[in-house]
Amino acid sequence: MVNSNRMVIRHARQLVTNEASRPLKGREMETNLKVIEDGGVWIENGLIKKVGTDKEVWKAVCDHGQTKLVTLIDASQHLVTPGLVDPHTHLVFAGSREDEFEMRLQGAAYMDIMNAGGGIHRTTSATAAATEEELMAVGKERLDLFLRHGVTTIEAKSGYGLSLENERKQLVVAKRLNAIHPVTIVSTFMGAHAVPEEYKTNQDTFVDRIVDNMIPSIAREGLARFNDVFCEKGVFTPEQSKRILEAGKAHGLIPKIHADEIVSYGGAELAADVGAISADHLLKVSDEGIEKMAAKGVIGVLLPATAFFLMEQPANARKMIASNVAVALSTDRNPGSSPTESMPFVMNLACLTMGMTPKEVLTAATINAASAIGEEQVVGSLEPGKRADLVFWNAPNYTYLQYHVGVNMVDKVFKDGKLVVTNGVVI
Repeated sequence: MVNSNRMVIRHARQLVTNEASRPLKGREMETNLKVIEDGGVWIENGLIKKVGTDKEVWKAVCDHGQTKLVTLIDASQHLVTPGLVDPHTHLVFAGSREDEFEMRLQGAAYMDIMNAGGGIHRTTSATAAATEEELMAVGKERLDLFLRHGVTTIEAKSGYGLSLENERKQLVVAKRLNAIHPVTIVSTFMGAHAVPEEYKTNQDTFVDRIVDNMIPSIAREGLARFNDVFCEKGVFTPEQSKRILEAGKAHGLIPKIHADEIVSYGGAELAADVGAISADHLLKVSDEGIEKMAAKGVIGVLLPATAFFLMEQPANARKMIASNVAVALSTDRNPGSSPTESMPFVMNLACLTMGMTPKEVLTAATINAASAIGEEQVVGSLEPGKRADLVFWNAPNYTYLQYHVGVNMVDKVFKDGKLVVTNGVVI
């Protein structure tokens, strides 16, 4: 195990990061990315002390008389980046739905499967039947996969409970996983993920339960930082969604929103109106929605693997970036529409299906992703004072990450200055 108290990463083939602790938008997503040839990083007690060329960093170490007190890490064969951040996952759930994948290949629509009792409802039943320990086991397996693909911080939503007892169970498991696993987990309450079958003819009664019962209880226990809702035709209306998000705000939960995924439904506009930190999906977002998001600083979290898996046209990243919306990327890890823990694959898709550049993609998967979950002050870039979360890639440069498609090139991962993945294996 590498000594994390004092270490210096030397001679990185390329060291690539943003010098920012805020979301970047427009041209900033490219121009702010700093590429350092023969780079170095000085780390002390899990935090970054200095970043620069190897010569600059080593001089600083020498000037402080630390040369005999540091562990040296050779990065001469690697591209080094910040740890990736995944700002939209449904981490804690039981069961899988590969048979529904076959149904969709034969022409069944995602919403039709859900309305017939499959989809989210099926996962909800499996999750309700699972014990906390069973959910811990599958959650840890998924976190190991995230870590092996360079992800050091994720957001994890509930939403497969649809009752206080089972929503709470998911969030408790996420909290327990955060305590034992290297990956940092930021939790989101999403009791408004679907309408249970027993409330189909009286949806507002279920909204009442979310607002009056679930949100106050979850907030009181401190089990979530954010509150999310699936604002979609056939799920929750914009009016219902606004009521849920405003109730969360009243209890200290920051709004997020699944917006305009299936149809243009005013979700992006609502995100701006309620001051949401992010609006996610956005496949069918309106021009007005984009303008309002830009004006209010709402981050657009795009999920190209979801569009790819559902065989849908992806979100219009180019229009959002041109309109000065800060764009982030995520796997949307879930059992129905994006069963992947691979952020590198998502980054490939962002280039190939949405026309984003390699620089924009790295920005979207690091500092902008961190900003979408309120973690931009501590992760998402390699800067003094931030956590020493870094990835060593078997790649000569940052463009190669997107050029060599569908391959996991992670060699090492450092979390808080500790080596947690080596040769692609979690240790």
